[in-house]
Amino acid sequence: MTTFEPRNPDFRAAATRLFDGQPVMRTLGISLARLAPGEAELAMDYAAGFTQQNGFVHAGIITAGLDNACGVAAFTLMPRQADILTVEFKTNLLAPARGEGFVFRAEVVKPGRTLTFCEAKAFARQDGATTLVATMTATLVALVRRDAAQASSPA
Repeated sequence: MTTFEPRNPDFRAAATRLFDGQPVMRTLGISLARLAPGEAELAMDYAAGFTQQNGFVHAGIITAGLDNACGVAAFTLMPRQADILTVEFKTNLLAPARGEGFVFRAEVVKPGRTLTFCEAKAFARQDGATTLVATMTATLVALVRRDAAQASSPA
């Protein structure tokens, strides 16, 4: 794992605000479990309301957790005035998503000024065992707010 230096010294508070500002994460019962420069881990308990016809957690729910983990991990390395959006991702579903709970771990592979590339893994927890159920690669874009960009440019 590469060690990254955050561009925002207050990255933990900023990334926590970013995560907390997303109602969808509360709706899905996903919480922020761990944060480090270029890394994020989210957690979610099993909920029957998120299953598909075979009783597995729906791939869309797993993908949402992976995508958000990538976004938070990438955001930890972005400047204070940035916002973030996903521009591309690919998910591989490797095993049925069944378990008591789920963990979504993401890490930055290649940070950039504008684009950041991340990889993530989703794990199911059941009876003390952990199973890899999905992976994701994602590209995220830093959106620098216009007012912040204009304030820093010479008149």
